[in-house]
Amino acid sequence: MEQQAAQIRRERQSKRQAEKAKVQAESALTRTISLVRGTSLRGDEGPLVGNLIGEDHVNYVMMYNMLTGIRIAVSRCQAKIRRPLTDEDYTAANKYSFDIVGNELTPSAKYDFKFKDYAPWVFRELREDYFHLDPADYLLSLTAKYILSELGSPGKSGSFFYFSRDYRFIIKTIHHNEHKFLRRILKQYYEHVKDNPHTLLSRFYGLHRVKLPRGRKIHFVIMNNLFPPHRDIHETYDLKGSTVGREYPEEKAEKNPRATLKDLNWINRGKTLELGPEKRALLTEQLRRDSELLKRLQVMDYSLLVGIHNMQRGNRDNVRSNTLKVFSPNMPLIKRKPTQVKGPSSPDAIALRRIMRESDPKRLGSGTISLPDEDTAEERQHFLFYQDEGGLRATDELNENMDPIYYLGIIDILTPYNSLKKLEHFWKGLSADRHKISPVPPEEYGDRFFAFMKAIMRGGEGGGRFKAE
Repeated sequence: MEQQAAQIRRERQSKRQAEKAKVQAESALTRTISLVRGTSLRGDEGPLVGNLIGEDHVNYVMMYNMLTGIRIAVSRCQAKIRRPLTDEDYTAANKYSFDIVGNELTPSAKYDFKFKDYAPWVFRELREDYFHLDPADYLLSLTAKYILSELGSPGKSGSFFYFSRDYRFIIKTIHHNEHKFLRRILKQYYEHVKDNPHTLLSRFYGLHRVKLPRGRKIHFVIMNNLFPPHRDIHETYDLKGSTVGREYPEEKAEKNPRATLKDLNWINRGKTLELGPEKRALLTEQLRRDSELLKRLQVMDYSLLVGIHNMQRGNRDNVRSNTLKVFSPNMPLIKRKPTQVKGPSSPDAIALRRIMRESDPKRLGSGTISLPDEDTAEERQHFLFYQDEGGLRATDELNENMDPIYYLGIIDILTPYNSLKKLEHFWKGLSADRHKISPVPPEEYGDRFFAFMKAIMRGGEGGGRFKAE
């Protein structure tokens, strides 16, 4: 009897402790929600483009985990004293485990997940020494508030772009093969950026991975956003030097000012990169250097992204705001599933998880915003091709300024010429000129890419000769 009584007392005490933990957790959660609601009522600024990612968004949990991991991993690396890079740094990977309780290495997080930070010392040196990013500014832009905006990729990859609140950085989900390839070429990429500070290649600021409780792994990179937040982009072109299947229907382009046009659109519209002798020589040389690297890395399928801002039109058309709906995916509301817990867990953690599951998602609010009137990315001023309002101003033959501003960059540089691409080259070559199709061997691709870019500059022969007969 005494043993049974003691057992009952222990059970009651354990139950009281669990109830107490639940009350404390509910109180903490209520305070958090009140703060969030208070922020919304004050009309806090929302993101610049795309879909607001609030707690009712299907990808909210994933983005929360991404940003929490970035904040901790980057902060840990930044807190250490600088040292010279070693060969091991290029293959290093730091692991972090987050849960709702926290531990001595990681703080408590809203969800359970694992995070991997790849080559942190290499990317730190790239950011600070060669891309001229302020560490505190970088972290603040990405993780000050857990709200980002989202844009679906118009390409075939199915990737998603998540813009930081100030529109300076892009978090892009990538395939596992792209992730492995970037790790493999990281040293060559680093050396190229070091030797070519004005490179037009995509600027990679970090490479990470999130693993969700049910085992799903999401790889992503943090990159520069080529287009500025303070200028409307009136025309956008994705140029490869290929002309087979490289045309966006003009009737659709009239209805969609944010459409990404292609090589044949550029040629048929009679477009030219209006650059005087000085800028033309600089751009040509940099394109040559970048394409030579990509040939050595056996990369193909990359393109020159060209955004054109017309100074006379300015921002009066409000293209940035009026066309956001074009790319906004229709996302369903998230339905949270119970977090899987393995092994013993404290009553506090169990209570917190239960409350998080049962609480209704709260929208964080999307107040109206005022887009900036000037470029806020100070690091652009360090680079030749981004010094004119964040881009490259057109010039005449006397090197005097003209109306357009070009925003240029080489994108999609993580596609190697593998067996699948060789098969695609063979298959498409059966029905079209195998020298005009997009998938060609890296050497030929690089030479064609460079020749096309030279041809479409002022004084060049034009892109007409690249058209398929």
